[in-house]
Amino acid sequence: MQIADVQDEIDHELITKAQIASKIHEVAARVSKDYQGRDLLLVAVLKGAVNTISAFSQALSIPVQMDFMSLSSYGSGTESSGTIAIRQDLSCDVRGRHILIVEDIVDSGRTLAWLVEELKRRGAASVEIFALLEKPSRREVDVDVRYRGYEIPDEFVVGFGLDYDERFRNLDSIAVLKPEVYQGE
Repeated sequence: MQIADVQDEIDHELITKAQIASKIHEVAARVSKDYQGRDLLLVAVLKGAVNTISAFSQALSIPVQMDFMSLSSYGSGTESSGTIAIRQDLSCDVRGRHILIVEDIVDSGRTLAWLVEELKRRGAASVEIFALLEKPSRREVDVDVRYRGYEIPDEFVVGFGLDYDERFRNLDSIAVLKPEVYQGE
């Protein structure tokens, strides 16, 4: 889906489809070099990171495995509740594995910090993070993002997996949602 399909709800495009692809390929080249010869497991948090992990895994030049978790800290609103619940756990054992968490966005950092610690507690050999987007102005918990995509301003973004109330995930770029859409005006 393109912005033209939802133009009345989108304020402006922030990151184009081409820019997303370019950044993913750039980071994938670094990761492929860094993890050459290692047993790498990509872990994505559903549902937001699905588009990112799909594009990212295809851009890698090394073999990887993928697994998914479903965590919740938002509900249907726009602000994190602060409480993390596992809706769906990983299907594989991470003990002794090198883990790269593939994230769509790092906002407060709470969920990601929890996930890093949880994977370490489960015995992962290493845990690193690739985040396509970061909002440093909203960071509440320090997380070490080794592989960075784009730093974005504190605006409500949708597209490429990011949603508002389960809508806009299939937008092929990252766009800023008009405030009246999520503020109910």
